[in-house]
Amino acid sequence: MRTAERPETETTAYPPAPWAMHGHMWLSVFRLGRDVDAQRPRGIYGIAWVSYRDPSPLTYGELLVARPVSEPTRAVTITDIWVDSPASVAGGRALWAIPKDLADFDLDEGSRGPVSTASWSARVDGRRVATARFSDVSSLTPRVPFKGGTWQPPIDEHVDDATAVLKGTSRPSPCRATWDIAPDGPLGWLAGARQLASFRMRDFAMSFG
Repeated sequence: MRTAERPETETTAYPPAPWAMHGHMWLSVFRLGRDVDAQRPRGIYGIAWVSYRDPSPLTYGELLVARPVSEPTRAVTITDIWVDSPASVAGGRALWAIPKDLADFDLDEGSRGPVSTASWSARVDGRRVATARFSDVSSLTPRVPFKGGTWQPPIDEHVDDATAVLKGTSRPSPCRATWDIAPDGPLGWLAGARQLASFRMRDFAMSFG
């Protein structure tokens, strides 16, 4: 399924917080062994592809990188994020200081028996960011609750730091994942990081904000 196409009628109008989002997430955990900059120190990072689907108020694809923080609050902070929805860019930046930018995505999904597969790719201004392939048996797992939060430092559209609460349910499962991060792309700083584990969050229903 091609997720990169954006209708000409799409605007930057976005819904008020919180957003009631539905869809699927594929997440891998990496360990980065070196400091890159103040926002990207060595440590643990999660890299996730997300497909937001109906009945979400906005439907779009997403690639994000986040790391855990303990100050000023226990949460995750998003260091890099791309979506294929101008409205999501505008809302994420204005409401929660999430530094969203635009990208083009391809997503192909399939299944054989209980095994589900997904192949993702992302490009920014024609430059490859990353590709990844996943397989899982999340169709067999029960629905369970989850909760968490984000903390973001100020950006131009949001002059103060910002927090958001997320909570919902999903059908989580470990999965197999193969990543190829472009060394000369905008996530090249993660190209040599060690992959630790991968998970699928199937059919999530989440309140964010």
